Amino acid sequence: MTSNEALFARAQRVIPGGVNSPVRAFRAVGGTPRFIRRAQGAYLWDAEGSKYIDYIGSWGPMILGHGHPAVLEAVQKAAAEGFSFGAPTEREIELAEAIIALVPGVEQLRLVSSGTEAGMSAIRLARGATGRSKIVKFEGCYHGHADALLVKAGSGLATFGHPTSAGVPAEVVQHTLVLEYNNLARLDEAFASQGGEIACVMIEPIAGNMNFVRASVPFMTRLRELCTKHGALLVFDEVMTGFRVALGGAQSVYARLIPGFRPDMSVFGKVIGGGMPLAAFGGSKDVMSRLAPLGPVYQAGTLSGNPVATACGLATLREIARPGFFDALSATTRSLVAGLEAAARDAGVPFVGDSEGGMFGFFFTRSFDDGLPQNYGQVMATDKERFNRFFHAMLERGVYLAPALYEAGFVSAAHQAPDIEATLAAAREALAR
Repeated sequence: MTSNEALFARAQRVIPGGVNSPVRAFRAVGGTPRFIRRAQGAYLWDAEGSKYIDYIGSWGPMILGHGHPAVLEAVQKAAAEGFSFGAPTEREIELAEAIIALVPGVEQLRLVSSGTEAGMSAIRLARGATGRSKIVKFEGCYHGHADALLVKAGSGLATFGHPTSAGVPAEVVQHTLVLEYNNLARLDEAFASQGGEIACVMIEPIAGNMNFVRASVPFMTRLRELCTKHGALLVFDEVMTGFRVALGGAQSVYARLIPGFRPDMSVFGKVIGGGMPLAAFGGSKDVMSRLAPLGPVYQAGTLSGNPVATACGLATLREIARPGFFDALSATTRSLVAGLEAAARDAGVPFVGDSEGGMFGFFFTRSFDDGLPQNYGQVMATDKERFNRFFHAMLERGVYLAPALYEAGFVSAAHQAPDIEATLAAAREALAR
């Protein structure tokens, strides 16, 4: 029995499924999860001492790579001053100011501890601000495990959500409408029939929880028009894309393509914490003033604005704001995806990939004529079995990809040309199997 197998067996005796977040269990791909001992730069080392090129990056936060000197210094200094105070700190203000300076659509924000907490708080605030109950989400978009958001689409138009988790009563999600991502007709029909009842639409602008799927420009344009027309708030879930696909997040990408575009509210996480538990939600002063202690919408958290987490996040944001950072990161990510596409083409394997900034995804398609998936149904129709074989073949060759077809991948500033070359060499071998 390997060290990883022994640890997994031990973990399963005391932790449900042996993991503290489901995807870590390798259930989607099979096999034994790797228990990580340490990380540095672009690399992970597991309990066996095996080294991997890391394309998970803690599911997005580690945009600088592991153990960046400036971030370590900031965290060590903050930890020496105190772990938690339960009182305001200047650093909370500095982090809020830094985020607001980079995201034009946010005038005020509130710091919390997780993306789930930020998402559910944004929904509550949207309902409080509009006086409406219904919310819209899209199939394949994940916004944390708050009860009202753990739903999937049924058949037909704007089907009321049915819980996808035991323990979520049907009445809790009766106000959640689920639509197909990138489907303009369904979007129009939903607003035509129920637009006056919709408090908000929450969307991952580039979905990272059905691998990597972009909202099309026509779809996003129409979504913005409909929310404005009907008085619903457009909420961008940028927990994954925020400060990862661009310095201003995915909303800055769409603002370049759609004149005057901006969401009404935004949800952030991952990168803004630099690897520590920290998230935020924000919007206009008018909307944010509805929050307690100013307004009637209640939200609180003992560890919100934690001084060590804010130090980590602030140091991270300062590094990624340096001139040329995202140009270099984007170039590295594009080279990885282009190399994977070339390797698959040479092996005669149907394959498509895409990237933005330091976030990427790829699919093994069923035909060379298939393009990038546009919604969850099309993602589900891709070749899962081939992905699983590829995942294990890459893992055997020292490349750690997300252990599920439905997850995006992440490149960090620590990934250098030799890392990309080693990854592509492994891919060529894996695809030849």
